[in-house]
Amino acid sequence: MNLILFTVVATIGYATAQSEQYTDRYDSLRIDDVLANKRLTAAYIKCMLEKGKCTAEGRELKSHITEALQNGCSKCTQKQLAGVKKVIKHLINKENAYWVELTDMYDPKKEYRHKYERELKSL
Repeated sequence: MNLILFTVVATIGYATAQSEQYTDRYDSLRIDDVLANKRLTAAYIKCMLEKGKCTAEGRELKSHITEALQNGCSKCTQKQLAGVKKVIKHLINKENAYWVELTDMYDPKKEYRHKYERELKSL
């Protein structure tokens, strides 16, 4: 009986933990290819800034961006976390105007901006 109860509790805990992560549906998106293509990067940025159309991936990202900034991407998969770090580093170091626009929109009080800049500028 204890084994059955443990199994049920473990299964519920696992299911809850899984639902606490963002979807991994777009984890196959090739971040390096997007960042290497200025036009594609600009399209994603315009989506985030509500200045252009969004792809399905863009809409998904936009729906979680504020929460992810606030909680350090704690609901991200490992692949998403690595991708987020890569994108933020790229924006800070190579597309800083976009970084400023995005943080002005999603972090107007600059609560998280400086934290990520310190963490990722040196990488």
